[in-house]
Amino acid sequence: MPITAAEIKELAGACGFELAGIASAGPPEDFVRFDEWRRSGRAGEMSYLTDRRGDLRSDPRNLLPTAKSIVCVGKLYNTPHPRTDEIPDTKRGWISRYAWGADYHDVLRQGLEMLVRRILELHKEPFDWKVCVDTAPLLERSYARAAGLGWIGKNTCLINQQQGSWFFLGELLLSIALLPDTPPPNRCGSCTRCIDACPTAAIVQDETGGWTLDSRACISYLTIEKRGEVPKELAEKMSSHVFGCDVCQDVCPWNTRAPFTADSAFEPSWFAPPLASLAELDETDFRHFFRNSPVWRAKYSGFMRNVALAIENAKST
Repeated sequence: MPITAAEIKELAGACGFELAGIASAGPPEDFVRFDEWRRSGRAGEMSYLTDRRGDLRSDPRNLLPTAKSIVCVGKLYNTPHPRTDEIPDTKRGWISRYAWGADYHDVLRQGLEMLVRRILELHKEPFDWKVCVDTAPLLERSYARAAGLGWIGKNTCLINQQQGSWFFLGELLLSIALLPDTPPPNRCGSCTRCIDACPTAAIVQDETGGWTLDSRACISYLTIEKRGEVPKELAEKMSSHVFGCDVCQDVCPWNTRAPFTADSAFEPSWFAPPLASLAELDETDFRHFFRNSPVWRAKYSGFMRNVALAIENAKST
């Protein structure tokens, strides 16, 4: 007997994923919206979204020509440590919660490769597969929504009604035809907490009257993807953020009772480090502390620029 969607979702749970669902491997309905978003300039300097790599997101079969189904998984990374609004000390640097521990790319890939091995044990017929984490050109939130993992909130995060939004997403493309799941309803309602709380007003209305993210104003973009100088009017609003920003998730009501991960990989290796200590890091120190962390993406020069801006902001508080 061929493997079923229910069996795959059960296997995904055994591989450490708190969320799992199935989507069809067809072109995403959201691609037109994504294309309009990037053409509007809201992708900023992220060329991997605006060039050919962005075009590949129009169909998952650009990644696996024989794909029929997408197994979408969510890995919880929330820990019981304080939120941004619970750290009043402006002399401590804020690193986004997702980057506190190990590099999630490695953790998710290991879990998805384990899932492949377990599917191989049950599904006796040959099949093609491809593991994707967020570096793959795939509209993963769109497929996660189609797979029933949650809805896409006004802050553009995927939100699960029971477990909130503190999830890493991963995908397994399969040439196996599986029964797809159903998208859940959007339950943001009239809430605007994320919009109101955003320090730089980066959550904006799009042409349809819905909400989208203008990356060019987002603190996560400014501290991670933006190279060179940060515009002064935005730098002054970055507070003590040195890598990423969690404000829109911290204030989300659906995260009020979000569970905590049991995976020690996401425990902070250096929680809210003092800005004075960060300012003293040389490139060797940066490599020692952050080589196996998502923080590495900012590069030493970008990270130290962020630290300098945070110190400057602390002087004015």
